[in-house]
Amino acid sequence: MYTTQMDAARKGIVTKELKIVAQKENFDVKELQELVAKGQVIIPCNKLHTSINPNGIGDKLRTKINVNLGVSRDCKDMDVELKKVNEAVAMGAESIMDLSSYGDTRKFRKKLTTECEAIIGTVPIYDAVVYYHKPLKEITSEEWIDIVRMHGEDGVDFMTIHCGINKETAHRFKRNKRLTNIVSRGGSIIFAWMEMTGNENPFYERYDEILDICQKYDITMSLGDACRPGCLEDASDVSQLEELITLAELTKRAWEKDVQVMVEGPGHMPINQIEANMCIQKELCKGAPFYVLGPLVTDIAPGYDHITAAIGGAIAATHGASFLCYVTPAEHLRLPTLEDVKEGIIASRIAAHAADIGKGIPGAKEWDFQMSQARKNLDWETMFELGIDSDKARRYREMAQPEKEDTCSMCGNFCAVKNMNRILDGEIVSIFDE
Repeated sequence: MYTTQMDAARKGIVTKELKIVAQKENFDVKELQELVAKGQVIIPCNKLHTSINPNGIGDKLRTKINVNLGVSRDCKDMDVELKKVNEAVAMGAESIMDLSSYGDTRKFRKKLTTECEAIIGTVPIYDAVVYYHKPLKEITSEEWIDIVRMHGEDGVDFMTIHCGINKETAHRFKRNKRLTNIVSRGGSIIFAWMEMTGNENPFYERYDEILDICQKYDITMSLGDACRPGCLEDASDVSQLEELITLAELTKRAWEKDVQVMVEGPGHMPINQIEANMCIQKELCKGAPFYVLGPLVTDIAPGYDHITAAIGGAIAATHGASFLCYVTPAEHLRLPTLEDVKEGIIASRIAAHAADIGKGIPGAKEWDFQMSQARKNLDWETMFELGIDSDKARRYREMAQPEKEDTCSMCGNFCAVKNMNRILDGEIVSIFDE
């Protein structure tokens, strides 16, 4: 028998989840098994999440996207959030991360792992604050670990654990001032707890206990980047890179217990630094899948950060990131609406697909070839069907009906595609007389 997908792969056991992923990716089972054994591909799949439709994340596979959702004090309608979850899955999101920070968070989480086929992720540190409902400094080390155990029992497939920030990192952070300090919610919470109690980060100090929990349920460890840069000014600084070195060490320790791992990354980052950051991560963490928030390539676009993140995400995924956390137009401003969620997913899917073309993922470019062929043939219906957002494409054309069906309202008889098709077929093209 086996404990985790990594343990099974190392023992030469082909799990049903591995078979499903290999079929989805059109990938050789044995080659995929080797990548899982090395830790370069993960299949987040808690043994208690029985409704899951497994997906693989990592080297040589399609770039996957994650959607952050969940209730908050200001937006606490669980039904609205569940609608967003269902819409996100229908739109192609492979993963849902429940960031709920208010109310009966366990009820929402268990509903997700009971009914949702997507990978489900959580951040236990948020839930601890809500669950214990007492001053932060009064939460004990044991209570922090108990929340991790609870999430495992609830069927969560991966957890962001902020274990890379410890006392040493905190001291260095305070010596090397940042413009925006720590912008990670989990990172700021555990930093504040360490400052108030004088204790070591329990997620770092008791890391082996957390690994035992992960091994028991086959939970993928998502090593949280508490010191991710929150603005361009702080990118690639001492705090970010020191934490990454710690995460690399923790990756190795997880693999020693057959626990699957992905490593989280930036954040806000100038476009010219992204490739180098991806290469450093891949080297330090020995090819463990990299999970990035963006990166956002400029700080000046509130309301449009789905675009700044898609630009950075496409570059990051081209150079090694395997998992993109979507960013919506509401980033930095509010909890996203259903329409914000849709825009964020579409932007992330475009970035992921663009990267897959650049990486040479089999079948990625074929989609674009089919679209180009439909455009050449002025086959509008096929264009709509192939579009990443078919509804919007169809709606835009219907909003401005052209005089003639074989053109659009932009070019009309000046349509280059139409005229080239005709002239190459030996027809006369007069344009104005038509």
